[in-house]
Amino acid sequence: MPWIWLAGAIALEVLATTSLKFSEGFTRLLPSLFVVAGYAGAFFMLSQALVRGMPLGVAYGVWAAVGIALLAAIGALFLGESLTWIQVCGIALVIAGVMALEMGGQH
Repeated sequence: MPWIWLAGAIALEVLATTSLKFSEGFTRLLPSLFVVAGYAGAFFMLSQALVRGMPLGVAYGVWAAVGIALLAAIGALFLGESLTWIQVCGIALVIAGVMALEMGGQH
């Protein structure tokens, strides 16, 4: 169950961060509302994952790695942002670090 809460938190955080780009410095109302509601919902869902027993380091590591990968892909695929091989390798290293964190806790 904690993983479902974490997945929801990541989805809302990605929505909020993407909306942040469209809010134009909080000058556009609808994207700005998505930012505020998305981050509030994301932190609520993250707290639910933590209270249900997910270790903080694992939760935050997965949140960061998946969020970085999704936002980089959204930027490259839909927003015309660049994604170099060096950046892709950096994302892979972040994901590898999270996997090491998760596997290191299972002994």
